[in-house]
Amino acid sequence: MSTTIHPSAVVHPNAQIGSDCEIGPYCVLGEHVVLGAGCRLHSHVVIDGNTRLGRANEIFPFASIGFKTQDLKWKGGATFTQIGDHNTFREHVTVHSATGAGEVTKMGSGNHIIAYSHLAHNVTLGDHVVMSNVATLAGHVVVEDHAVVGGLAAVHQFCRIGRMAIIGGCSKVVQDVPPFMLADGNPAETRTINKIGLDRNGVPEEVQGVLKQAYKILFREGLTISNALARIEADLPPSPELQHLVQFVRASERGISK
Repeated sequence: MSTTIHPSAVVHPNAQIGSDCEIGPYCVLGEHVVLGAGCRLHSHVVIDGNTRLGRANEIFPFASIGFKTQDLKWKGGATFTQIGDHNTFREHVTVHSATGAGEVTKMGSGNHIIAYSHLAHNVTLGDHVVMSNVATLAGHVVVEDHAVVGGLAAVHQFCRIGRMAIIGGCSKVVQDVPPFMLADGNPAETRTINKIGLDRNGVPEEVQGVLKQAYKILFREGLTISNALARIEADLPPSPELQHLVQFVRASERGISK
């Protein structure tokens, strides 16, 4: 199939459009936009700035991608938005470009960004992330692979959301959420392991059991973080998942949601 562009769409002549793309009614694409092959823009989609999308992304009406940051520290210069393959952006999603010259707002592949969600400047999103309706990521937030951000949840700037973590709906996240955990509340607290997410992603039961023990040591025994991590490394059988959890917590600058 060849690329189709609706007569009412406004596509800058310098925009680069891959093969087999479908650009629907009233879409607007700026001068520096690059669309990979097989992207579908339903209608009323606006993409601008130095924005590059990979293959087979699907974008629903009134989504806005790549525009200037809302950050008042913006001083000009070229900033960038980079998006991978096979992502879905539902209605009214907003993704903003970075703040500083040469900086990037970056998203991987296979993500599902549901209606009215917002990704602010300098966000880094991994692969296979789900953001439910009206989920909001402030600037410089990092979300690792296979995480889920619940509807109406808000994540404070510079926080990190770990791999396979899940954040409950309407939560206020002001510190890092460790990998494989479930956080909920206002402010969010880590409640238990993300059992459903671990099952869905094929984490073996024996590894899940170890992660649950690690959760208890970190969050239920009143230890300092350094002492809890030392005990986890000394007492629990190693696995890549456990190693990732320990490294994530040890690297935390904002602290973890307890």
